[in-house]
Amino acid sequence: MKMVLAVIRPEKAYEVNGALAEAGFFGSTKWSVSGRGKQHGIQVGDVVYDEMSKVMIMVICEDDDKNEIIDIIINTSQTGENGNSGDGRIFVLPIEEAYTVSSQSKDN
Repeated sequence: MKMVLAVIRPEKAYEVNGALAEAGFFGSTKWSVSGRGKQHGIQVGDVVYDEMSKVMIMVICEDDDKNEIIDIIINTSQTGENGNSGDGRIFVLPIEEAYTVSSQSKDN
């Protein structure tokens, strides 16, 4: 199993979740985060916005589904024809074990 973590622009979160659900990936967790990447924030006049609002979406999937999920996230969260700085990042981590609380059982 894999954990796919995507940090994306907030205005793209609904579209990404919809595209994932349409492809059959209904389970996800979403939360608001803030931070900065290579762009080091932005300056508007005299004010520097060092951290930008983002949304993090977490999807747990089978190894075989990882690439499809990544493609969906990239294709729906990228802005503009060639993308723009600040569109986001995707991280993939291995999942060693998972459990369902209600049934007290280990997931396969």
